[in-house]
Amino acid sequence: MTDEPLRERVRERLGWPADPAMHRRIRRLWQRHSIAEDRRDIDGLLSTLAPECVYAIVGTGLRWEGHAGARAFYTELFAAFPDNRFALTDIVIGPQGVFEAVVLEATHEGLFAGLAPTGRRVRLELAILFPWNAEARLFDGEQIFIDRSALASE
Repeated sequence: MTDEPLRERVRERLGWPADPAMHRRIRRLWQRHSIAEDRRDIDGLLSTLAPECVYAIVGTGLRWEGHAGARAFYTELFAAFPDNRFALTDIVIGPQGVFEAVVLEATHEGLFAGLAPTGRRVRLELAILFPWNAEARLFDGEQIFIDRSALASE
């Protein structure tokens, strides 16, 4: 399999125009998404996502597809880390979507991403891409970059 379709997709996305109105629209949607996540409001989260969204933990093969998949992802996340707190450390917003760096601090109390709970307090540094779906004017899900070894049992 060749990477050419991926390269073409990236080239096309790089050509998307950046204008202030689009920037505001994407930023506001990301804010709605973040507020819903802080409130653990799964329906609010789904309202920011295109119906065919994909959640993926990069490098693991783990994927959740569509609104049903996003609901399953968030149900697992909130059960695994019931006391989670996200702290934004950096963000980039553009016509292609949002890329954020965050620190997640929580107690690992449930299964997450195929890893058994440790019961330990964890501090995870994450990078998350929210690809923009220009047609739907919603996010196409999340690509989550995480060091899973930080969750491994001792």
